[in-house]
Amino acid sequence: MKFEIKKFNELTVDEMYEIAKSRFEVFVCEQEITEEQDFDDKDKLCHHVMLKENGRVVAYSRIVPRGIGYENISIGRVLVLNSHRRKGIAQNMMKACLEFIKNNLDENVVVLSAQEYVKEMYSSVGFKVISDTYNEVNIPHVKMKIEL
Repeated sequence: MKFEIKKFNELTVDEMYEIAKSRFEVFVCEQEITEEQDFDDKDKLCHHVMLKENGRVVAYSRIVPRGIGYENISIGRVLVLNSHRRKGIAQNMMKACLEFIKNNLDENVVVLSAQEYVKEMYSSVGFKVISDTYNEVNIPHVKMKIEL
């Protein structure tokens, strides 16, 4: 699995289109998240992590700099297309994100807001739950943290 990690200004138009298409497919069509704008201008400040198959972005996440949402650096917009789930892709993508953060961004604490039903996946790579369950876009979430 070869994950690509790029800053916003390094993304091609085709890559940005494929990212948008995958985010729309998972977050709007599948999870029906419509009360929050997916394109929140944070994308311009993030590193974008993607796994492509035949040009299609089949897994994606973004690394959000510290101070842009959380005190610490964070990972968000994590997705794997339905057709590619249960193959270990999400865990491998999280490992790639954490390795990149540690080796290239010189950060040692990472947080995220995990949908509660997938918190075990994040736990499997070392994240620990640090909050009670809360509602975010009508989906139960927990805040999680890892120290690298």
